[in-house]
Amino acid sequence: MQIHLFNTLTHKEEPITTLEPGHLKMYVCGPTVYDRPHIGNARSAVIYDLLFRFARVVFPKVTYVRNITDVDDKINKAAKEQKISIQELTQTITNFFYADIGALNVLRPTHEPRATENIAEIIVMIEKLIANGNAYVNKGHVLFNVSSYADYGKLANRQLDEMIAGSRIEVADYKNDPLDFVLWKPADDEDDISSVFQSPWGDKNNGGRPGWHIECSAMSSKYLGTDFDIHGGGADLQFPHHENEIAQSRCATPGSHYARFWVHNGFLTVNGEKMSKSLKNFITVRELLDQGISGVTIRYLLLSSHYRKPLDFTQKALDDAKYSLEKFHETIASDFNPNLSNDVPSIILTHLAEDLNMSKVIAELHQMSKKGEKAELAATLDFLGLYDPNFLSRKVKNLSVDESFINEQIALRLIAKQEKNFAEADRIRKSLLEKGVSLEDVSGGKTIWKST
Repeated sequence: MQIHLFNTLTHKEEPITTLEPGHLKMYVCGPTVYDRPHIGNARSAVIYDLLFRFARVVFPKVTYVRNITDVDDKINKAAKEQKISIQELTQTITNFFYADIGALNVLRPTHEPRATENIAEIIVMIEKLIANGNAYVNKGHVLFNVSSYADYGKLANRQLDEMIAGSRIEVADYKNDPLDFVLWKPADDEDDISSVFQSPWGDKNNGGRPGWHIECSAMSSKYLGTDFDIHGGGADLQFPHHENEIAQSRCATPGSHYARFWVHNGFLTVNGEKMSKSLKNFITVRELLDQGISGVTIRYLLLSSHYRKPLDFTQKALDDAKYSLEKFHETIASDFNPNLSNDVPSIILTHLAEDLNMSKVIAELHQMSKKGEKAELAATLDFLGLYDPNFLSRKVKNLSVDESFINEQIALRLIAKQEKNFAEADRIRKSLLEKGVSLEDVSGGKTIWKST
């Protein structure tokens, strides 16, 4: 089967071909772990999870890398405000991230490198850029020289003067040009020592830390090679983050193309407005789960609009998503187990091959439900991450326990099992049982719960 995706780099839809026959390599920018994921973050996670699920059906092998940014100015600021260590903050938020998007049935990628675990690789890449004449050191900072890369702006499809005028470019006395961006920055006196790393530049007594852009270049190259197939992320990352990734990666390895296909998902608004804490419309995944909204309902809504188009998050859209899923699960019936094989109707895969056309997929789901095609509907819902064996029981059961707490504990138990911390996994199970909730591990790596 031939997959077609819109390539931001060429500004057109193209067939996906892999550099290594039968092996798709994909990198997606992951979370900066300073706060719980909001629904905009969740949309990106869900969309690339869908692409990952689909790619595993089409290609014999898929390597999916999603990074964790655990060194960043926002992290330092949040840790100071909360008066906790950076390690405590980043580990707590990372666990929250897994729990929250896990409730949306987002699968774990093949590799999840952390920036702090790849400092050596970052330093090596920066040294290459300096040696190649693409970067310079000034006042303890290492900066990329944008003028040294002739194709800068191709991804964003902008001229240099447009990028300066239309973006928040930091003007600093250590820059030769406003567009030059930081690869490494020196630490200041107030920095937590855990976010400071030794490097060949600046005051070796103080150390420093990497810039945001170089982290993704180093980690993607480490796990996928200097050339790979797909790079994904939100539309807000197209410039300057992804533009900078391309420039520094190609210059560090002359002759490299870096990522051949660039995929970007559209923005998310709330009731027609940009999500903002000042507008009091900033919504986290956990807040929705705490309101009793199921993870699959949130996931369905996030997939209901084409991934490249904006999505407006409204109460009506949420209600419509819940109603549709109720119809689907009622068709299947609560005692029907989904077909966990790859027997997904070919028409579903055909629609997904058309630039992930979820509108047509959703139309097919409604047709399956209308015709009573239980096996096909169950297999498709499970494949899309939209099947929930507890969905109908939640509709009719008056629970005496906090459902969002149960889901969070299930997600944390899964993390403990993946880390082979079986004592913690058993503790969580026993703790829930004491609260009247029994857990059952079923096929496909899923866990269902029942009120005892």
